[in-house]
Amino acid sequence: MQSYKEAIDWLFSQVPNYQLQGSSAYKPGLENIRSLAESFGNSHVQFPSIHIAGTNGKGSTSHMLASILQEAGYKVGLFTSPHLVDFTERIKINGIQADQDFVLNFIERSQQLVQEIKPSFFEITTLLAFEYFAKENVDIAVIETGLGGRLDATNIISPEISVITSISYDHQDLLGNSLEEITIEKCGIIKDHIPVISGDDKISVQNIIRKQAELKQALFVDASTLEHSFRTSLLGNYQHQNTKTVIASVQQLRHLGWNISDENIENGLQHIVQNTDLRGRWEILQENPKIIADVGHNEAGFGYILEQLSHEKAENIHMILGFVKGKDIAKIIQKLPKNYLYYFVQPAIPRALHPIEYEPILKENQLQYQLFSSVALGLESAKQTAKPDDVLFVGGSNFVVAEVI
Repeated sequence: MQSYKEAIDWLFSQVPNYQLQGSSAYKPGLENIRSLAESFGNSHVQFPSIHIAGTNGKGSTSHMLASILQEAGYKVGLFTSPHLVDFTERIKINGIQADQDFVLNFIERSQQLVQEIKPSFFEITTLLAFEYFAKENVDIAVIETGLGGRLDATNIISPEISVITSISYDHQDLLGNSLEEITIEKCGIIKDHIPVISGDDKISVQNIIRKQAELKQALFVDASTLEHSFRTSLLGNYQHQNTKTVIASVQQLRHLGWNISDENIENGLQHIVQNTDLRGRWEILQENPKIIADVGHNEAGFGYILEQLSHEKAENIHMILGFVKGKDIAKIIQKLPKNYLYYFVQPAIPRALHPIEYEPILKENQLQYQLFSSVALGLESAKQTAKPDDVLFVGGSNFVVAEVI
């Protein structure tokens, strides 16, 4: 391999990638990642960590915590997924993406193991992150699960605290068809005697997390009732719940000896984008007309999005939406207001759904819509139609947002 791009292309072509292929690429279980980690010297035990699972909010929560820890003077690793533009967005230290030469060298060193163990894309990426954080001697790493928790590749770590954000329906084909089943899978990150912070405000979900914590003799912390005066610079109203989870997590870290002041919290919550380069969370891409992008892509996520859009002062709201296979599109479409203008698009990935595949549902819900074979065509049509004081929203999938960004 001669270049970073060549290495990344090889990685995408050689290992199963859930983001591109869907559930056929999902490899549940920890056998692969443990074998990989052992081959590289178990780098995940060489630094403290925070483990974060959940259906919605785990990405924002991860970035908030990383930002606060940076403000407190710590060297902070951050592992999240998926990326929007470049692979190295997944692995950052103090907001700086992983060194491309390191990525190239790691992929070269792991080629033989990839052939022997046949890991998933996420498994090899998780190991890459652990290797990078260990090599760079981070003080602590914030690790976001990829999918679920119990069988997620990240679940070989023994963190300082475990954090579970809000739980809702998503990936039912892999995690279960009830909130109870999904919650229990997320609770798989709870470790013996390690505090767990619960951010969900649903009593039924809280009770499950509390019970699973008791089984592990782990302290259970309900963040949903927390009162605080801190504010975040992130614009989504749904961030209020995530902020409570973050503050409760910081309080537990303080109990464990981490030196984090109120000023660090305040600055960290105000400088999230500057510190971590978080993208795609109620991100305003331009004004006149205003274009907003958000990666929320399941039923609960759309509930938050539509609630916030209802407060926008605009004559018309245009929604440019695209979906991928494996989502319960019907439930999302049923939520969409009939007075908005819709541009349904096809993201440029193999898992993408062409909108013609779900057009019967659009007709059934009597929406005003047009269909487009690409994100660019749908966005351009919306721009040409919109007046300066209208609002354009881009979403439905990480991949739609990525193309626009």
